[in-house]
Amino acid sequence: MTDGSADGSGRQAGTPPVDPTLLVRPDVRAFLAVHDFGAFYRVLCDNGWSQHGIAKATKTQQSQICEIIKGRRIIDYRVLVRIAEGLGIPREQMGLGCGAASTDGAYAGGVTVTGPAKEVSAEMRRRLLLTAAGMAIAGRPLQGISDLAELPGPSPVHLPSQIFEVHVAKVHDLTRRLVEAGDAYGSDPEVSSAAATWATRLLSVPGAEPVKRALMAAVAGLHIHAGWSAFDAGLYDRAMHHYTRGLELATEVGDAYLQATALSYAGLATEEHGDPDDGLKMLQYGQVKAWDIPSDDVRVVVGEGSRVAVEACARADSATALARLGCWDAANAELATSRELWQPTPTDPAGDLDYVAARLALQRGRLDEAEPFAAASMRRWGGGLNQRARTWSSIVRATIHIRAGEPDGLQLAQGSITDVTKLSSVRARQRLKPLVAALETRPSNDHRELARMARHIATTRA
Repeated sequence: MTDGSADGSGRQAGTPPVDPTLLVRPDVRAFLAVHDFGAFYRVLCDNGWSQHGIAKATKTQQSQICEIIKGRRIIDYRVLVRIAEGLGIPREQMGLGCGAASTDGAYAGGVTVTGPAKEVSAEMRRRLLLTAAGMAIAGRPLQGISDLAELPGPSPVHLPSQIFEVHVAKVHDLTRRLVEAGDAYGSDPEVSSAAATWATRLLSVPGAEPVKRALMAAVAGLHIHAGWSAFDAGLYDRAMHHYTRGLELATEVGDAYLQATALSYAGLATEEHGDPDDGLKMLQYGQVKAWDIPSDDVRVVVGEGSRVAVEACARADSATALARLGCWDAANAELATSRELWQPTPTDPAGDLDYVAARLALQRGRLDEAEPFAAASMRRWGGGLNQRARTWSSIVRATIHIRAGEPDGLQLAQGSITDVTKLSSVRARQRLKPLVAALETRPSNDHRELARMARHIATTRA
């Protein structure tokens, strides 16, 4: 017997299920796995659903849908099952198993504490592992142990019952390690987004107020890095989601450094995405917010940034946006102001004003002016671990030498193209396009062959 739905699934008659292609997206799978329905409903709204439609499908009041989108958590098992049935989401994708809905409300911290589906026993899991062991050792299953079909994944990981300083330290350390990996090898947006999703779940756990605020700032920083990682991979929508979430959390705790950073990164992403006007506005907001960074901010002491460093970098990126808008005098003025404010040292982990100056001079065809800046940028990153920044600089320098007809241009170009293939960075590959154009203007077969190779790499996703 059905409940009046058209297909007996519990879905309201006339309400289509969620597009299956959405459910296989990595970010959506992550949201559903941790029951982050605020993020999931935002995805639905971005893909044609209305809050009214979601409310109707899930038999929920529209006001509650609005609260969920704003951050309210769902902890009732029966409600989760109703959502799964109403939207046509496979239960196992939400860690609910395949049985009938439980009515015991067995939850802690907003996450189910039920184990794997009852039909999957611990013995079955042991037998499956032993079957795999037999294949690994003897090339066939061990005698007496039969093959088993693939079993469902494990139950969701439970949240802690209370947060402490150790959780704040873990989020900071995770962010640092992701930043280092991105600098060395290029970004992995799926890993960074999953990390930000996990850290955001911690915000729903009770704890002392100072710890909660410290955790909120740490999670904001992780979201900002996840935004940068998505931006580096060419995923603008995902980047803006993380930048917005990071900015909201930073604003809630009054962290001016993180606010300015989120605004500046979002502005750069928007400018490169093809909207220099809005990008410039965000960058200018970042400059203004940088003035609120306290001079005694501990991050200034450990070298992560400072008021003048954040403002200088935002001004340099503003110069790029102004140049794209054709305002070259204003662009030159912004870049000059940024260089007066701050000059990075080899110990500064971020910021390269010479690289920006080299790119702007190259765009105007001023090769003699561009080359010293490109060389200085190469020296800045030459001995460090930031392979991504070094590769960007090498591309600009190679392009300058090819356009100038320098004898070492071909060697520099080949080196920079090889460096790009070592990075999982869409932005690095896109930056090969001016080099391709320069190579195609040269008459030799070697130049044309290298241009063909670079063009292929520039259009291939890492």
